[in-house]
Amino acid sequence: MDGSLFITFEGPEGGGKTTQISLLQTYLESTGLPVLVTRQPGGDPVGIELRKIMLDLGRANISIRAELLLMMADRSQSVDTVIQPFLTQGGVVICDRYSDSSVAYQGGGRGIDIGWINRLNSYATNGLSPDITFLLDIDPLIGLTRQQDRNRMEELDLAFHERVRTTFLALAEQHPNRIYTIDASHSVETVHSEIRTLVDQLIKVC
Repeated sequence: MDGSLFITFEGPEGGGKTTQISLLQTYLESTGLPVLVTRQPGGDPVGIELRKIMLDLGRANISIRAELLLMMADRSQSVDTVIQPFLTQGGVVICDRYSDSSVAYQGGGRGIDIGWINRLNSYATNGLSPDITFLLDIDPLIGLTRQQDRNRMEELDLAFHERVRTTFLALAEQHPNRIYTIDASHSVETVHSEIRTLVDQLIKVC
C-alpha cells in the first residue's frame, strides 16, 4: 500500500464499533501501516469539549438545529486538524462515526432536511469522503441493551433509534460501493474477519 486510506465505522448504538475499531487497528499496525484512530465528536481538544456539550445527559435542552451545527463544527475541526493531516502523510485513519451519522441521527432521527445536512457535510468535510465505511447493523432493541453508561443520544426513545437504523440502511443502498453492511449480531470474531477481508482487498489496490 502506497497511498492513504480513510475508514469509517457507522451504525446504531450497541453495534460494537469500539471493539471492531480496536481489532482493526491492531491488525493494520501488525502489518507495519501507520494508523490513527479518532472519533466524532471528540477528535481533538476542541472536539472533546464539543462532545461534552452534545452528549452530556445534563444538556437535554440543546435545540435540534444547534445539535446539528455543533456536530458540523466538530467535524470541520476534526478534518482540518486530525484526519486530513494524517492522510496527507500517507497513513490510515479509522474514524468512529463521520458524516453518515449526521444524516442518520439528525436527518432520520430528528427529522432535519437531509438535503441541508448533505450540504453542510460537504462544507464541514471540505469534500473528504471515506474510502470505505463499515455499517455495523443491529436491531436497536438489542443494541441499546448492550449500552451500560448511556449518553444524551442513547437515552432517546426506541422509535428514534429505529428511524436512525432505517436511515443508515437506506444510505448503504445509495452508496453500495462505499458502505458495507455487516450483521453486528454475529460474534466479534466473525465480524472482525469480514472487516479484515474487505480491508485487505482495499489495501491491495491502493
